[in-house]
Amino acid sequence: MSKLVIHAGSFRFDAVFEEEAAPKTCAVFKEHLPYSGQIVHVRWSGEGVWIPLGDTDFGLDYENHTSHPAPGHFILYPGGISETEILFAYGGVDFSSKMGQLAGNHFISITSGHENLMELGNTVLWKGAQPIRFEPA
Repeated sequence: MSKLVIHAGSFRFDAVFEEEAAPKTCAVFKEHLPYSGQIVHVRWSGEGVWIPLGDTDFGLDYENHTSHPAPGHFILYPGGISETEILFAYGGVDFSSKMGQLAGNHFISITSGHENLMELGNTVLWKGAQPIRFEPA
């Protein structure tokens, strides 16, 4: 299992790729490392933040898709009904858009820093977009 480091806002998280469950999604995302972007708070999904990716086409389909990622899980929605995006759950999530319920591939899980998830989410909610960076460990 490949490890990575994620810097989100002022927090650092250790994480792993879920290569066994989502090999294609992990392989495609690894090609883009290191990856930097911004996280904004979700609109309909609950306690999560997301990286909007517009019409980016990674050539992916569903692997181990879910609408209910656990806190500390990253899912990649490959696009279709709504825009392509990466969602990071910091609490309870029911992944949705204005078009209805969606599902994304769970491809990264954090392994340390869980105690900072709620603070990160509340920072994004109340203070706005925050930087995020994914790097190989």
